[in-house]
Amino acid sequence: MDQDPISTRCCIVGGGPAGVMLGLLLARAGVRVVVLEKHADFFRDFRGDTIHPSTLEVMDELGLLEDFLQRPHHKAHQLQGWIGEEIVTVADFSHLPTKCKFIVFMPQWHFLDFLCSHAKRYPTFHLYMEAEVTGLIEEGERVKGVHVRTPSRAVDIHADLVVGADGRHSMMRGQRGFEVIDLGAPMDVLWMRFTQLPSDPKSSLGRFADGQIMVMIDRGDYWQCAFLIPKGTFGDLRNKGLPEFRDDVRRLAPFLGDRVSELTDWKDIQLLTVAVDRLRRWYRPGLLCIGDAAHAMSPIGGVGINLAIQDAVAAANLLAKALREGSLTLDHLRAVQRRRELPTRLTQRMQVLIQTRGIGRVLGRRGTPSLSVPIRLLRDWPILRRVPARVIGMGIRPEHIGR
Repeated sequence: MDQDPISTRCCIVGGGPAGVMLGLLLARAGVRVVVLEKHADFFRDFRGDTIHPSTLEVMDELGLLEDFLQRPHHKAHQLQGWIGEEIVTVADFSHLPTKCKFIVFMPQWHFLDFLCSHAKRYPTFHLYMEAEVTGLIEEGERVKGVHVRTPSRAVDIHADLVVGADGRHSMMRGQRGFEVIDLGAPMDVLWMRFTQLPSDPKSSLGRFADGQIMVMIDRGDYWQCAFLIPKGTFGDLRNKGLPEFRDDVRRLAPFLGDRVSELTDWKDIQLLTVAVDRLRRWYRPGLLCIGDAAHAMSPIGGVGINLAIQDAVAAANLLAKALREGSLTLDHLRAVQRRRELPTRLTQRMQVLIQTRGIGRVLGRRGTPSLSVPIRLLRDWPILRRVPARVIGMGIRPEHIGR
């Protein structure tokens, strides 16, 4: 990183999907942009890795889709639930009005590396790794930049706009002027992985049985699994011991057999504390939050990454010209929230509904769960599977690349 203070049009805090995509789009539009990532690389195990048709449509509009699909990935044309002894297809993407009628499962670090490799082709794009923001540079009520710490030194970055894209634990959303609306979540998630065998089922699915829920994502040579537990009960689970937890996993997915012994330590299990919330206002003078920094999503449907990408596309469409010309106003930032708030609110409302009326009722209740009326309708009327496919695959008000 440069020795002297850095000056740029836009400084993006956070090198996740929202931050890197916004950096790519702004640089493509001729805006000087700096992206700051506090880690040395993008490798984080058990991050959200589902890339939905709405995001694939964006990649196609950028002319990157063919190259992107050359990267190792797995496709899901349907989503299924294994409820009791019955497997039910709950979403069928084959009828979506998009080029790609499937979800792509790809480790997030591959996705981010891909976006960065293309963003770096633009001379106005700059990515700094191991660059942690320690505070804001403020002038009265206006944010003018950020203080940054690197392994070798501290540096100030001055910018017309700072964008907080640093996730649900965002330092940006913790600044004064931001009020968080907490919508609640009845569960937390334990992430883990198991070796996959040729005899295993051939598709990703959710398993609902005996008061427990586990989602299994097909990674080709291993299963990435999300085991749902009632909110705040991880400590109790650990007190019961790892052998009992392995038995719970085996009961949910008997085909895993002795592979549950691959969990040799609680360190093999990563806790995700689920939160569903959003900022009442996403911006203040000189500062805008997008993605999970503006609205933390439940893992239900895997929509978080894709909603963050939609935020980035909308922000680029609405802000690029003003940033390039140095004419950015508070009205521009307000326009981003106005554009993206309704899709966020409706998506969160659906997630909360599923959490309270579905997941919350299953967790902790022993016995084989019965099929709810909506699930029976999806089972018996295949045409209805297009509805959840549309909501999950495309979202509400999908964004498109502007000129």
